[in-house]
This record gives sequence, C-alpha cells and structure tokens, in this order.
Amino acid sequence: MGMTEAVKLFFSRYTDFKGRSSRGEYWWAYLGLVLLIIVPYFLVVLFTSMGIQAIAGLIGILLLIFYLAIIIPGIAIVIRRLHDLDKSGWWYFIALVPLIGGLLLLYWFCQPGTKGPNTYGGDPLGGMDVNAFD
Repeated sequence: MGMTEAVKLFFSRYTDFKGRSSRGEYWWAYLGLVLLIIVPYFLVVLFTSMGIQAIAGLIGILLLIFYLAIIIPGIAIVIRRLHDLDKSGWWYFIALVPLIGGLLLLYWFCQPGTKGPNTYGGDPLGGMDVNAFD
C-alpha cells in the first residue's frame, strides 16, 4: 500500500470504527497528512514574514478547518490500528497518561498486526484469512 492509497482509505473510511487497519495503512496515512499540513504551514510563516497577514490568516483558517475535518477519521484509524493488534479501541485513552501512554501507543503502532482473523475482523493484509470475500 502506498501513501496515496492510504490517504484515500483514511478519508473513505471517515467514520469506520470497526475492522482493522494495517501498520502500513496507518503510517502512510499519517505521513500523507503531515505532508498535507506542512506546505500550508510554511506558507503561513512565509506570508507572515513578508507582512501579508491577510493571506496568512486565510491559510491559517483553512488549516484550522482541515484540522477539524481530520479529527474523526484520525480517531477512527487509531481505533482500527488497535483492533489490528487485537486490542480494544478503549486503549486509546492510555494516551492521556503523560509520556508513558504516548510511548506505549507508538510502540504498539510499530508492531505488526495479528496474523489471520482476530476478534475485530479479517487480516487487512490477507494472511491466513479464509473469509477474504465476506
């Protein structure tokens, strides 16, 4: 799976909190979103340094709208990634524990998912999945 496919899946599964997302889907989507955010951010910095606050403000407002638009699918992909590890989506709340929670999630998200079907559905990579067409 490449970055464009992962970003398309990110937006097409906007409110899909069920099922699983592979490690590649999660990280490629994350990288794609970071790249989508970096360009307008640098434009804001550039226009602000040039003294053109009106354009910088407009881009800033568009960035804020984009941030708000990706909150729900961002939570959804994290929950699907946890499902791929055969963990409940409620584990996302471990991120509220300072430092340790975020590091634990980072560690988990770097791990390969459960091979074959698990409690939350079939393997997104298709490994040992006998119900691939259901």
